[in-house]
Amino acid sequence: MTSTDVPRTAETAEAGRRETAQRLLDSSAMLSYDPATEVDWETPLDKDFHGASPEWSTLYGTSYWAEMSPEQQKELTRQEAASVASTGIWFEMILQQMVLRDFYAKDPTDPAFQWALTEIADECRHSIMFARGAEKLGAPPYRPRRLAVELGRVFKATATGEAAYAAILVAEEVLDVMQRDWMRDERVVPFVRTINNIHVVEESRHMKFAREETKEQLEGAGPVRRRINALVIAIASYFIVSSMVNRDVYKNAGLDTARALREAKANEHHKSMMRSSCAGLMEFLGSCGLLTKPALVFYKRANLI
Repeated sequence: MTSTDVPRTAETAEAGRRETAQRLLDSSAMLSYDPATEVDWETPLDKDFHGASPEWSTLYGTSYWAEMSPEQQKELTRQEAASVASTGIWFEMILQQMVLRDFYAKDPTDPAFQWALTEIADECRHSIMFARGAEKLGAPPYRPRRLAVELGRVFKATATGEAAYAAILVAEEVLDVMQRDWMRDERVVPFVRTINNIHVVEESRHMKFAREETKEQLEGAGPVRRRINALVIAIASYFIVSSMVNRDVYKNAGLDTARALREAKANEHHKSMMRSSCAGLMEFLGSCGLLTKPALVFYKRANLI
């Protein structure tokens, strides 16, 4: 290797990063949505529809689900969809702060800088869209547990590099697979399908950027740093996923909370859905050397692997 090889490699990587960011900017300019006008906010909620594909309910496949009336099943999926949306808002606020910190005082003419601001603008619209959607579903404002909120407060202020971008990727990819099912499902209330379609289209660009940033940030990372951040990402992933469905959804759907929690915890169908939805994500993290033994403990606890 000559002394000129390293600079050329660095220049090539930077050129590729700029090219990716420019493609994402071009794609965003061609296909983006305004939820304020794209979503039907005016039509009253039709309770003959589910809020999410029933197969994604935490109780689907349990004896409790079999005992529930169709109306109860639909109400539960509406409450669960609202809870997932509320968790999405929580993490999108974390995401925005991490991305802003990463690009603070950097070159504003860089396409990656401009893409970062575009992504943040997308997330602002998504959070408002999720909030309005949850309200229309007739749900209260669900929030993560206090421990998750406080850990998130620390994470958003300190996470950098691959720890930030891989955690962003986990949150986006887990939600993406669910929403791809929901947006195609005619049993789901139409305005929720529209919300899911908007989110899937725009988040596909965010996931591309998060994958590229994760790989770039890991270039040159030593084994100690890689192991530490692998664990940090896994812990963050556990709290993100375990916060998606708030325990109060069962009470608000008129169910016995204690029984619902027991059956949801033991629901192998839902665990299988989560694992299958994350197969590609786990493969990517493994290719980056981020599936260490300590990290796997948390991914297994979250039923992601």
